[in-house]
Amino acid sequence: MASSPPFVDPESGELDVGQIRAEALPLAGLVVLFGGTALLVFVIALLVAGNAVLGGLLTVISQFVLAVGAGIVLMYVVARGIQLADG
Repeated sequence: MASSPPFVDPESGELDVGQIRAEALPLAGLVVLFGGTALLVFVIALLVAGNAVLGGLLTVISQFVLAVGAGIVLMYVVARGIQLADG
């Protein structure tokens, strides 16, 4: 017997909104975590705009946080997709 594809209710054949929501919330949490952290560092950089070296360093740090966060989110999506495909 073949298993149903992810996010599809096997009984009705329609989208399983509950499963979609259950998968979207942790993903949204990761995006908010890294986006919020980068935003916080960037706002601090704007507040110390008088010091060009510190402001530039904090801007680079905020970009690094965004890059690392994007990588982690993509790894989470791929790993979770593999888990869902395996059943």
